[in-house]
Amino acid sequence: MTANAPESRADPWWADRRARPLAVLGVIMVASGIAHLPVWALLGGPWEGPVTWRKPILFGISGGLTAISLGWVWSMLAWRRGDVPLAAATAWALFVEVLLIDLQRWRGVGSHFNRDTPLDSFLFDAMGVLIVGVTLVIAELTRRLVLQRPAVAADMLLAARAGMVLLVVSCLLGIWVGMHGETRLEQGLDPTRLGAAGVPKFPHGVVIHAVQWLPALAWIARRTGIAEPVRWWLVAMASVGSTLLLVYALVQTALGRPRFDVVPATAAVLVVALAGLGVPVVSTTWSWLRGRRSPPPAAGRIV
Repeated sequence: MTANAPESRADPWWADRRARPLAVLGVIMVASGIAHLPVWALLGGPWEGPVTWRKPILFGISGGLTAISLGWVWSMLAWRRGDVPLAAATAWALFVEVLLIDLQRWRGVGSHFNRDTPLDSFLFDAMGVLIVGVTLVIAELTRRLVLQRPAVAADMLLAARAGMVLLVVSCLLGIWVGMHGETRLEQGLDPTRLGAAGVPKFPHGVVIHAVQWLPALAWIARRTGIAEPVRWWLVAMASVGSTLLLVYALVQTALGRPRFDVVPATAAVLVVALAGLGVPVVSTTWSWLRGRRSPPPAAGRIV
């Protein structure tokens, strides 16, 4: 196989040697997040706060889904020297990040903005280094995906590109959340707030999974029999809706307001964003329901 030739798509995407470690460790992370649900149910405790079972649950599922999606994107790209070890390193970086968050919860201490002991401080810094490294990889994958033209349908390509761009922005916002929180911590302030009641992690997390829901929309729309040009417009509309949702979260946070304590301007943005996401979902659902109601074609008469 040449260095710039894409791997054959005869096999499933997770068979790609670059995607394999991301897919395997991604599934393990998702399973770990789900496994912490009954732990929370048994042991109890708050959902919000610095020490909560929410973190192993959400970070496990979120980190796992992100790893799986990165493997899928990598499998679409032309091969480049060093891809296999870089993909493996990215998978392990995400896995260790989730593992450290789990470790801190099981120790009964906060995983983020925790500098109570030298160990806590070291683990928090280690998580920051891991995320910066993963963000650089994600940004490079996005650049390659935008410049290349993988052999996939136009709507799926748009979904992957838009999802990856939003993932890059989300990761950069996550790094900013850490830097902002550190500054607030040094000032003796709540590191999880901006202004009076803004939530910095809100814009970081609001579209971090667009790289899953936009391709899922394209895939489902194709399965319902919607034509490719129409699918492209549906994905484009959902991409705009996702972007406006991010804008809404950014403005709400910058104003120092809670997630849904809206003012008229942000309420208008939110309505348009939800419409941009809702119309494609409703259209695809309607197409699926129409297909289920349609009678099967009559069998041809044997002569």
